[in-house]
Amino acid sequence: MALPAFIELIQSSAPAEWMRTSVKAMPIIESLHVLAAAMVFGTIFIVDLRLLGVIDMGRAFTRVSREMLRLTWAAFCVSVTAGLLMFAANAGTYYGNTAFRLKMLAVLCAGLNMAIFQGLTFRNVAAWDKAARVPLAARLAGVTSILLWISVIFLARWIGFTKGYDFKIPDNSHIQFQF
Repeated sequence: MALPAFIELIQSSAPAEWMRTSVKAMPIIESLHVLAAAMVFGTIFIVDLRLLGVIDMGRAFTRVSREMLRLTWAAFCVSVTAGLLMFAANAGTYYGNTAFRLKMLAVLCAGLNMAIFQGLTFRNVAAWDKAARVPLAARLAGVTSILLWISVIFLARWIGFTKGYDFKIPDNSHIQFQF
């Protein structure tokens, strides 16, 4: 099945129809998506700030991580489910929206950053778990994570204002800056 046909299949599904025809579905689902995404960012931000040595330096990194990431995963599941419902309602428009695609790329990169951190840096956590200063690789993972999740938030807000905008300046536009 070609991807555009798959997109059409999603958009013609029962959940998509429910999202489009229910007066309350979209605002409730979108609110859940935003609240869950805020919790995802907030909990990850706490873990990243611990990696950067900004907060909770008296607590082991593994403790901070364990306490926060349970909430992160729960909120991530809610956010993804709500996001899929919103996507289904207008899959064709989202599929062609550059801001949406960039947001998905940023989420993917955030996931890769986490996987690399878990696979390489975290396996030596016993050596730096309670240290005030964590290894450079861990700090870089924290900074990268924060930047990627801020990008996700920025792009998520941009989606609602672009409606598929392709980021090209129209040929007939004349922009002049005067100082």
